[in-house]
Amino acid sequence: MTTKEKIKLLADEYADRLKLAIDGRVTEMLADDVSHYLIYRVLGVAEKEGRLIDVYQNKGRFLYKYAGSFLEAATKLCFKEAFPDSASLRVPNTRGQRPRTFEIDCLVGNEALEIKWKDATTDGDHITKEHTRIQVISDAGHKPIRIMFYYPHRAQAIRIQETLETLYEGIGGEYYYGEAAWEYVLKKTKIDLKSTLEEIATSRIPRQAQ
Repeated sequence: MTTKEKIKLLADEYADRLKLAIDGRVTEMLADDVSHYLIYRVLGVAEKEGRLIDVYQNKGRFLYKYAGSFLEAATKLCFKEAFPDSASLRVPNTRGQRPRTFEIDCLVGNEALEIKWKDATTDGDHITKEHTRIQVISDAGHKPIRIMFYYPHRAQAIRIQETLETLYEGIGGEYYYGEAAWEYVLKKTKIDLKSTLEEIATSRIPRQAQ
């Protein structure tokens, strides 16, 4: 089986799991208490629109979860194809008591990859935790590398990412986002993940049908 076929199979698996999760939750919602629609109406939102908002809010939660998990899994698959010994790994927290361990998404030689599809967080605590994580990884003799495919749009979230980029560079690590993230995967694995995903996306939903 080719790498493209493996990625397609992975996409099929995640698409099926997403559909099952969404269908199950939408069915559950038919029995939900909707008395809170009173407040929607007070705020000028009709019951029909309120129901759609609730449904799509739930669909969105599942979509974000599965989109991130799929892209991480597909990226790890590319590295596994190029570097059979690569794998996820947990390292003990040498800088504190919580959490007890930190996970490396994909360890390739001494390069510890953190794979994110996107990160819209605006929480300052996120910086502290990530700083501790990359220090622990560096202490373990690995080089922290962050790959994030989609950069946030909000000003506060962008400032968080800029700080993280500085932290990575300061500890001797690397940070790639947007097109640079796709190019990093291509350069390292010789697998054009983005083009493969575009082919799969077009086969499912042609652009003219969007």
